[in-house]
Amino acid sequence: MALRSNPLRVYVALTIGVFFSSGFLTFAAGSGISSGSASGLLQPYDLLYYMGVRAYFFEEWDKAAEHIEKSISIRQALLRTRRKCHDECLSAGDGILSYLETQTGDLWDLYALDWVQRRAECARFCVGRAVTPAGQLPVSADIDYEFGTRNAYNFLQLTYFKLNKMTKAASAAHTFFVTNPSHLEMRNNIEKYRRMEEVSEDAFVDREKELERHWEVYDSAVQAESSSDWKRAVEQWQDCVNVTLQQMEECRAQCAMASKTLPEDEAPERTGGVYEKAAALSLSLLACHQSCVSLVATRPGRVSSQEDFLPTQLEHLHIAQFKAGDLRGAIQTLRSLLLFYPSDADSLNNLQLYSETLGGDADASDLVPSQEISRYVKRSLQEKKLIYFGVEHLNFTFTDPDLWTPEDIVPESLREKWRAERERLSGTPTEEEEETDDSGFYAGGPVPQVGVTITMDDGKLNGTNRVVLDGVLTQEECDAILQLASSATSVADSSRGRRSPYTPHERFEGLTVLRALKLAQDGMVNQSDARLLHEIGERARVLLHSYFRSPTGLFFAFSHLVCRSPIPGHQEGRMDLSHPVHVDNCILEPETKQCWREAPAFTHRDLSGILYLNEDFEGGEFFFTKRDAKTVTARVQPKCGRLVGFSSGPVNPHGVTAVTSGRRCALPVWFTKETHHRDMEREEAEALWAADGQSVLKEGEKKDGEGAQPAARQGRSQASQARSKEARREIRRDEL
Repeated sequence: MALRSNPLRVYVALTIGVFFSSGFLTFAAGSGISSGSASGLLQPYDLLYYMGVRAYFFEEWDKAAEHIEKSISIRQALLRTRRKCHDECLSAGDGILSYLETQTGDLWDLYALDWVQRRAECARFCVGRAVTPAGQLPVSADIDYEFGTRNAYNFLQLTYFKLNKMTKAASAAHTFFVTNPSHLEMRNNIEKYRRMEEVSEDAFVDREKELERHWEVYDSAVQAESSSDWKRAVEQWQDCVNVTLQQMEECRAQCAMASKTLPEDEAPERTGGVYEKAAALSLSLLACHQSCVSLVATRPGRVSSQEDFLPTQLEHLHIAQFKAGDLRGAIQTLRSLLLFYPSDADSLNNLQLYSETLGGDADASDLVPSQEISRYVKRSLQEKKLIYFGVEHLNFTFTDPDLWTPEDIVPESLREKWRAERERLSGTPTEEEEETDDSGFYAGGPVPQVGVTITMDDGKLNGTNRVVLDGVLTQEECDAILQLASSATSVADSSRGRRSPYTPHERFEGLTVLRALKLAQDGMVNQSDARLLHEIGERARVLLHSYFRSPTGLFFAFSHLVCRSPIPGHQEGRMDLSHPVHVDNCILEPETKQCWREAPAFTHRDLSGILYLNEDFEGGEFFFTKRDAKTVTARVQPKCGRLVGFSSGPVNPHGVTAVTSGRRCALPVWFTKETHHRDMEREEAEALWAADGQSVLKEGEKKDGEGAQPAARQGRSQASQARSKEARREIRRDEL
């Protein structure tokens, strides 16, 4: 006889089995099982990772590389095994389903439990053929974090550097940096690898690229759309939708197959009888499925997901299909989109337009939503209904990842709270909120350099904490730095004058103070020019620190001499920008006017400046916009000695128009209030000058930390601040 409990809990515990055709419950392999490995079976990758990290700190580099590489490959093999077993066991127990259609009461309970158990046994047996019992146990949250942030590659890059395997070191560094783009030490390391003769550009590959293939396709689709190549855009957006759905299924399979901690192990006081335990496991599995929406929609290096990721792709796809002349495809895609937002006025208007253009509703009557999208929406709504039932009656906690969830899915008692949360997530800032600057800077301070004048202030620039200063450099100084840029380019290898990272129509050359110093030491450029490059950056710091009345110290976060020049034959009909509209310390989302202060933005940047060196080029105009990235509020024409300064936050979106002829050179500078985010390369250059007896002490800058470690050893990424002492030690060691 089946055990009985509260009928609400029975509903949640058993109804899941009725529609849950794409996954099944599995439990932890159990406690008390030997951790020894059997020949040919996958070992616990967390143990191998621990052994590798331990060898790393004992400087046993060969062992460290071997164990960490094994942990990475075994984890990947484990994920493949889980997916294979998930697919093999999809039909396990299906013979029982006919009984569920005819039985009721206790017999229905028993048949349902038998069906779920057969799937679980199939999964356990399948995984057991490839994985040791210890390898099937859940890993800790710390291990999940290490691999989720790709920290294994952080260890590997220094390990391979110590082993003099520079190509492998560069690959590991690049793989880590993709997910940790604000990690200053790794950025510096990558630049050093690029300067090594034995390291080619092919070495900088993302070893985890296949796991994020949908983002590669997404970016290709956006690029095709921006160039009005509608046929290619249709192909890319269709591919993007398909790959995104595949990634969703992969994520859901891992949810179903990963070993789980039993409810009584987590919170024994909250778990009651067998049905309560089944309900807790079922709800956690459903919530994991729903979380795949956010996981797949989160770019590497980002914290927040892209909202409405799949509906957004469908929106782009139907527009591309219409532009490409595929009206039938556009109607089908639009009807798929309407499954998410059935009452959206714009979509309904577009559907009417497409149908009329095609020849009327009769010609479009056979065009129905895609089966894959219909199944996706139906399954998601079924899951949400059960989850919200658990939220209402079982105190389950759930954050809905979708903005399109219909209100009637949410129980009446939860709707008020649900509406408030959705409004908070989807709301856009008001005009007043958009103009609020909480940077702590206040424009209008003194200008402590003779001959420097304020050409434009907040009023003339139509914004907050903005300024244009003229007379910062003399013409002779501009000419000297321009000559330095030309000399550095002539002696650099071919990779230095690379295509701009912002547009395929321009070349981009960068030169840091440290690079200039080393070229000077090799006799390639004048020592005085290298020191002048350092000096004018310091001059900009003093001026902006004073004018914006910074209440704390202001330190260099990064600076480099940058020259942009157009690529011949690529200029006709250009509609793009030399540098698209962006914000320096957050990720601007023009559609919602939100700016997310998270990686890959350089969130530690507080104040920005651009010191211009010339004006003998066409285009290249600097401009400010509102948060919509369209409404231009001010324009600034570059010229020698002109310094544009502004706070780095969301009140100051900005961009640069296309450079169509000539060569535009400038010194961008970014400053931070946080000492641990100082520019490591600049500090290293200053230390080298000091070692040669050439003082570079900056006026007004305090001597911090008598007896402290050199600044090049002090930096650490934001993600490491809350980590253990051992983890912080690792971050400091990875500076080559």
